Amino acid sequence: MMSLLRAVAASLALLVLPLAGSAAAAESHKLALQVSDNDPGKMTAALNVAANVSKYYSGKGEEVEIQIVAFEGGMHMLREDTSPVKPRLKSFREGMPNVSFIACDNTLHSMARNEGKEPVLVPDVQHVEAGVVRLIELSEKGWTIVRP
Repeated sequence: MMSLLRAVAASLALLVLPLAGSAAAAESHKLALQVSDNDPGKMTAALNVAANVSKYYSGKGEEVEIQIVAFEGGMHMLREDTSPVKPRLKSFREGMPNVSFIACDNTLHSMARNEGKEPVLVPDVQHVEAGVVRLIELSEKGWTIVRP
């Protein structure tokens, strides 16, 4: 009887362990990077962090979703006319589908008022009403928020 119980327990362990491992592997890591300064060094740092984190988890066979949220002075990162990192943004769009770029519409409206026209953004930028609100909501959903 005891050997039967051990055999059943061993069989259950063999069934449960792979399920636990696949559940952990199925979980995706989630990172949001805040860019709120018109500083090419900080913009570059955010892109470096996104690339390094993506490469790290890819190397482990794990998924990571990254959102780069730009607002205030950081909106220049995503502007067609003022982005100091425009070639890298194109490279990210082409080779890193797990990284998305988010623009704050509040900041865009302020820029439009100040400049007399709506700024044109680089392709494939998502819009949210408020960048800070987006970061709050992502944090509440368990995302890690970093400001490089």
